[in-house]
Amino acid sequence: MPGGRSRGYHSCVRVLGIDIGERRIGLAISDPSGTLARPLVTLQVQGDRVAQVGEVVERLAAEDEGLGAIVVGLPSRLDGSPNEQTPRVLAFVERLRARVAVPITLQDERLTSVEAESLLAVRDRDWRSRKKKLDAAAAAIILQEYLDSTAAPPTPEAESQDWE
Repeated sequence: MPGGRSRGYHSCVRVLGIDIGERRIGLAISDPSGTLARPLVTLQVQGDRVAQVGEVVERLAAEDEGLGAIVVGLPSRLDGSPNEQTPRVLAFVERLRARVAVPITLQDERLTSVEAESLLAVRDRDWRSRKKKLDAAAAAIILQEYLDSTAAPPTPEAESQDWE
């Protein structure tokens, strides 16, 4: 199946991407085919992060398109070693796993906020406006990197197909 998924349980349902921050949580969602990610919303942390995200997960899972997986950005230093946020994100993931019935995967998030800021700066000169969108944009980058890494390679038939 050209363009299909090579592995994973999310071939026909959406995938949620999460970027965990101290004050904000960025969420992104894929299309049902698991091909494209888009920013969904940035949540302001109010109380229990897991409860906030859990409510969104439950709502998305109940929709017609469903929710097949969650991808959480794992922060680390540029050399790949854990940073001061890594243990907090891992603790968040363990608590979220206990709350929701959707499989959760970790994805390297190095430099995604920098990339998101660069992309947003091109479109929006107002820092306050960009700040509201930054975490959801970073979540979309994390999710897109995951989707791209799990995509099936093109089949020989698809590569050689004459499009004329």
